Amino acid sequence: MDCLPRELVPEILSRLPIPSLVQSKSVCRAWRILIQDQEFVDKHFKRMIDNYPSFILQIIGNAIQNQLYFGDFSSHPNGGNAMITKKLTIPPLSNFHLVSSCNGLLCLRFTRPSFGLCIYNPFTRDYIELPKIITKNPASHHGSVLGFGLDPTTKKYKVVEVSYKGITCRTLPRRVAISSMRRPPLTAAYASSIESEVYILTVGSPTWRNFGRFPFHLMWQKSQVLVHDKLHWIYYPDTINATDLIMSFDLANEQFNEVPRPDFISSDMRFHELVVLRGCLSAVSSDNEGLEIRVMKEYDVRESWVKEFSIGTYVPRILQPNDQCESGNNSRFYLPKRSIRVLCQLRSGGLLLEYRNKALVIYDPHCRIFHDLQVTFAGISTYFRIVVHVASLNWIETT
Repeated sequence: MDCLPRELVPEILSRLPIPSLVQSKSVCRAWRILIQDQEFVDKHFKRMIDNYPSFILQIIGNAIQNQLYFGDFSSHPNGGNAMITKKLTIPPLSNFHLVSSCNGLLCLRFTRPSFGLCIYNPFTRDYIELPKIITKNPASHHGSVLGFGLDPTTKKYKVVEVSYKGITCRTLPRRVAISSMRRPPLTAAYASSIESEVYILTVGSPTWRNFGRFPFHLMWQKSQVLVHDKLHWIYYPDTINATDLIMSFDLANEQFNEVPRPDFISSDMRFHELVVLRGCLSAVSSDNEGLEIRVMKEYDVRESWVKEFSIGTYVPRILQPNDQCESGNNSRFYLPKRSIRVLCQLRSGGLLLEYRNKALVIYDPHCRIFHDLQVTFAGISTYFRIVVHVASLNWIETT
């Protein structure tokens, strides 16, 4: 490398996958400084967006619930329809689950020895515990919705927590907490007892800031929805009104704003998930026929919402009864649409879908064909959860 022109070194390193790039930090001091430079991080971010996506997978299971794996498509010798995973070192926490992510940094909630949050870089193994939220009556705050992102003006990371008072996650409105999806809508009397407060923490600061009361109920999401430096959630004005609305939080000016929703969704097909496709805010809705995805082509412009994809009914082979696997897919096996999650759009134009935390499927919208994706773990065959779409490599700064 010493004989290479200096300008070629960043070009070569920016094409490396994240694990290899982390190892390259140890080559010399000059490479370490280069790899941690924000301009280089941005270059690596753009190249990863333009190529196959990478993921962090968290294994589900009582005995192995704290295991994290890194997986990407490009590392598999056969390419496209397979993903090889590599086990990652976990932070020194006895029990945790991933609640949010940004630029490859993971926001983890741990429960032992006490409840708390930390930011963890699974590639450099750096982590910091965040300060606790101090409230007048901390025992009254049981449910919360979290967001994590980078302030584009200060280049500081921020964590946003909307805490619901007097209830637990299992008793939040059916569209606020996924654990209560099967519960009926709350009564008006019960809804009026739900209060929420917003807290904001700049990572590195010793204390959270109380943003005040929040009059809406946000829907808990499995994946971070960060577009135009704004966090996004589906929200409901109250627990009686079933209207699906979109709320954003600007990480720079710390303001909540309503984002125009698709106004052409029929009354029997409301969107239940937000996702980012090719950098655009997208809304996923479902009915008995399958999924529909609408994309906001121009951010914050109502008229730019367009119906981009229609995905029919499909049951992955791994979820079919054993006696039916040989006969191919059979749509008679009902799979609730809300157990299907849209993860991202691949460079090929296909959509990567997750089914019941167990199966990954690539859907080809041009040929309308489903391809089951083989996921290989290091000796483990079990349920998993895709918890984050890794788009970049960043480093934790506390000052």
